[in-house]
Amino acid sequence: MMLVCSGLRVVPVTIHVSLRQALDLLTTEKIVAAARTAHAALIRDFAIERPRLAIAGLNPHAGEQGHMGTEEQHVIAPAIAALRDQKIDATGPWPPDTMFTATARKKYDVAICHYHDQALIPLKTLDMWGGVNVTLGLPIVRTSPDHGTAFDIAGRNLANPASLIAALLLADQISRNRAR
Repeated sequence: MMLVCSGLRVVPVTIHVSLRQALDLLTTEKIVAAARTAHAALIRDFAIERPRLAIAGLNPHAGEQGHMGTEEQHVIAPAIAALRDQKIDATGPWPPDTMFTATARKKYDVAICHYHDQALIPLKTLDMWGGVNVTLGLPIVRTSPDHGTAFDIAGRNLANPASLIAALLLADQISRNRAR
């Protein structure tokens, strides 16, 4: 799953599980797999020749060399090293509290995040109504609004169509990129 809005693309390594479960599920291998899938999609679907991946840290200040957690050293850094060995431009771990600033976002094409809210909060803060969910790695193009179905307002003429329109436009662009 990649979430896309104007100015940001994010890929959560773990999705739709509790924070506790996300921490338990996070492995070097899962980070590498998510990053490789994102890298391939950026080339094929977004026509980015040399994708730049920013890998988020997990802990405040990316762990501060083990003073605030060791996941950066024992789980995330080995994933970055493995990606670099595969000639993928991966940097990090980036402190999650600063990697989404306008200046930082210019340095990468996608942020690889470790759990749902780490990825979705910055995206929805930037563009709540224009976000698109892209399912990566499929032989077909699949996009959808990033905010879900909103059954609570169905049939009441309250829905904002912006994310659906953005999803359709992005599906068209991905189809065109794949055709090239």
